[in-house]
Amino acid sequence: MDSCSKKVYDGMLDKVNSGPYFGPKSGAKVTAIYDDYSAEGEMEICTDTKNPMGVVHGGALFTLADTVAGTAAFTTGRTCVTLDSSMQFLSAAKGDKVFCAAVPKKVGRTILVYDISITDSEKRLVATGIFTFYATGEYQLPKRD
Repeated sequence: MDSCSKKVYDGMLDKVNSGPYFGPKSGAKVTAIYDDYSAEGEMEICTDTKNPMGVVHGGALFTLADTVAGTAAFTTGRTCVTLDSSMQFLSAAKGDKVFCAAVPKKVGRTILVYDISITDSEKRLVATGIFTFYATGEYQLPKRD
């Protein structure tokens, strides 16, 4: 990654991981974005992310997946909104964190499709999914004061 890309990606990570937004307030954190339009993230397993049965809530896993896949879609240089999504919950997460990887299936002019996988601290597959995004325009990094 060249220094220009690193600066842009650092700005994206800063924006998506801070501020009063739903993703960071929910515990979703994007940890890496790559030149191939993919991204990775994680979420700590804690009381706030569990359901009454004591396992990670499906909504928490969905939030992590949508946040990571959406950030990956932004690496195309376009702002995007989630157009469609589906997830398959395969097993209860174990350990202290869950990890998400988002990999592009299709990067079109206006439609972007991502495969996601979520694993737990024991490297077990917890959930998979497909997220489809609609590109609404060019991505602009926020101006710094």
